[in-house]
Amino acid sequence: MLILALLLAAASACSAYRAGPDGATLDPLEPINRPIYAFNDTLDRWILRPIAKGYDVAAPKPLKFAVMNFFTNWRTPVYVVNHVLQANFGAAARQTGRFAINTTLGLGGIIDAAVDAKLPKEATGFGTTLGKWGVGDGPYWMLPVLGPSNPRDTLGFLADRYIDPLRRYRNTSVRDKLLILRVIETRRQLLSTDKARREAADPYVFVREAYLQNRRFQITGEQDDDELEDFEAEFEMMLEEEGL
Repeated sequence: MLILALLLAAASACSAYRAGPDGATLDPLEPINRPIYAFNDTLDRWILRPIAKGYDVAAPKPLKFAVMNFFTNWRTPVYVVNHVLQANFGAAARQTGRFAINTTLGLGGIIDAAVDAKLPKEATGFGTTLGKWGVGDGPYWMLPVLGPSNPRDTLGFLADRYIDPLRRYRNTSVRDKLLILRVIETRRQLLSTDKARREAADPYVFVREAYLQNRRFQITGEQDDDELEDFEAEFEMMLEEEGL
């Protein structure tokens, strides 16, 4: 509880750190963030990306779709809970229907049968819920292994983790293997963004601005009217192409 309280306090007290007088992003933790980003990048370059790339090359397309659909389906209860907390009851009902259809007719979720019922994925999380409740994001920070975040979204991550059905599965051997496969699948879906990140003048800034603008859009529906707008649209398009 103390950790949760500290995260909320940091988000509320530091919400003004998002932008400076000239509109530039304020990043007070940058001296700490950059070494952590470098560590994450090294870990990704030598371990995560090669594994994801190998899986992407070796696995047949139907298998990759089945794995992606499976993990998306079992993430849906998190969406339902958060849509309810956001008073978005229509979306909560649609996602409940989607989960029921895909879990039964979709054979546990490996087939996205809900598409025929015109029930697309409507992803959300507790970080977004807190944002819609008015909780500030706080300072941008880079978490080891997990990547870009802030106090509000870190708290959201912990809450979503608690209600994640896969993490609550009692067979620890099966659960751990599924969680590892989910990490690999998530990284596979992001392979299409690698080129843009590598070619960026400053990859750290690229990731930071993509994260901040994407989170702002998810919470408020607003986009920054600046030179990064085209870059944001391109980044989002790459994610959509991979079904994220």
